[in-house]
Amino acid sequence: MTWIEDLARRADAVLPDYVSAYYHSNAGDGSCDREGIADWNAFRLRPSVLRDASAQDLTSDVLGTPVAAPILVAPMAQQVGARPEGEVLTAQGAAKAGTLLGVSTNTGARFDDIAAQGAPWWYQVYVARDRAATRLLVERAATAGAKALILTVDTTPLGREIPAIDPRNWPEGPRKNRTANLTAAELERFGKDTDMALDLTPDVIGWLAEASGLPVLCKGVLTARDARRCVDAGADGIIVSTHGGRRLGNSVTSAFALPEILAEVGGEVEVHVDSGIRGGAQAAVALALGAKAVHIGRPAMWGLAADGAEGVATVLANYQAELVTTLRQMGIGSVKDLRPADVVARS
Repeated sequence: MTWIEDLARRADAVLPDYVSAYYHSNAGDGSCDREGIADWNAFRLRPSVLRDASAQDLTSDVLGTPVAAPILVAPMAQQVGARPEGEVLTAQGAAKAGTLLGVSTNTGARFDDIAAQGAPWWYQVYVARDRAATRLLVERAATAGAKALILTVDTTPLGREIPAIDPRNWPEGPRKNRTANLTAAELERFGKDTDMALDLTPDVIGWLAEASGLPVLCKGVLTARDARRCVDAGADGIIVSTHGGRRLGNSVTSAFALPEILAEVGGEVEVHVDSGIRGGAQAAVALALGAKAVHIGRPAMWGLAADGAEGVATVLANYQAELVTTLRQMGIGSVKDLRPADVVARS
């Protein structure tokens, strides 16, 4: 059993069954999630010998923000299901680890409370049917200190195939709060128009940039063609993602999609990746291929559930320690020195 598998087991032991089921849920038969993990392990690292590996430097920056390591916390909904404080504790853990977190549109924590923990953060956006609601939220996020927007582009056809328990049916009142940054009057005004828009086109990228004054990354891109469309429309970054295998059960995996997207737009914008990265060695593969950073989701959520802010910090510290070990074994002194030649796809 790996430390992440053990952590998931400990989290499941303290979570209500329906919350645990939501966190574990996948689209279809779960093959995208399973293969998403396996495909990172289909790559092999190529170590160099007789190199000075006495010290390793993980420091990096993402869209100009310094981080202790290019391992970030992905935006995740329903963190209040793990702990009532939700993203406030996740932000504390990220701050301790010296890294950045994404904050979901569906957060139960207020922006100011998250920002007060000291970690840099990006705001993840589901564009609402009524764009006035989205404009309010992105303006408030920018005012509270968000450094970028993450436009999630892979969730408009919300999947009937997802076997999750709908969090809106959870019995705990606070855990149903997905709109902590809209007032009661605003929620009444917008009603169901806060549900996700189904008619998004690339023009929304420029609209979000104008509304917020922030750079915009597009999350959920899995083809070079779509990466090009996003960048041509003004995206400042791409996050290659399968939404943790939660949207299309038989989609290509992030590990499979990353190389072609890097070949198309990697020389123009930052390309990040998530989904299935279960340790520092897998992070090293993604970074060697050319990703600027990796984002972790479920492991951070399990750390939050099991041990609160300290659990999140420990998860991040473990990833960082594994990345240090991997670099040392490869004869590499800095994460910035990882190159595509350091990795090979197993035939």
